[in-house]
Amino acid sequence: MGTTGETLAAGNEAMLEAAFRTGDYDQAERAFQELLSQARADGDRALEAAVLDRLGMLMHFQALEGDLQQADSEGEEALFQQALEIRRELGDPAGTAESLFGVGLVHQVLRQDWDAAMPYYWEALDLAERYGDLLLRSEVHRHVGFYYAMSDLQSDKALDHLRISHDLRAELGDDRWIPGGTVALGIAELADGLREQGLAHVRQAVAEAHAAGLSQQRIEWMEQFLQKAEAGDVRP
Repeated sequence: MGTTGETLAAGNEAMLEAAFRTGDYDQAERAFQELLSQARADGDRALEAAVLDRLGMLMHFQALEGDLQQADSEGEEALFQQALEIRRELGDPAGTAESLFGVGLVHQVLRQDWDAAMPYYWEALDLAERYGDLLLRSEVHRHVGFYYAMSDLQSDKALDHLRISHDLRAELGDDRWIPGGTVALGIAELADGLREQGLAHVRQAVAEAHAAGLSQQRIEWMEQFLQKAEAGDVRP
């Protein structure tokens, strides 16, 4: 039997495979629920926080595949908030950044409330830049970029953050994450008036998504956006 860290990593990998390719979250959920029970029985607060955060992200990925208006935003936020409270108590800056980002996602994506999301994103960005791994840094820069693109309407700042996010994903080298970074960069370039450059990146993202074997839902969204962009409609 592997260590709890190995089991957590395996559960996270199963969650990502479900989110990007298969849509089957059962294996990940079983692994996380078993780890949560073990962590609470053992009094392992760090593990408990990590699993609560992953359960929140699992809920978030599932919500993205359905009707966001029907998503359980309160349940998802509760998981991230519990993880955040523990990680603050433990003095875990990387974990704190991760859970801050999760709470921000609930406000921004599920509730469409940028004002509520941004304090969490700003704090997450500060901590992630100092303590976070490549993926967390990429994700936080991505959503700060979305803020400048969709709420604050500063296309140059949006482009800066989305370039950083894309470069971090490329450095990470996981082909499941790269197409999303490429298409976001293309969208930002289109919004900034860089039409040919933006279209090239969106086309590249479609090719990357096919090569990575991403789900048909993810590929179709990119292909539909590309068609609209080529016709002059650059709205995501």
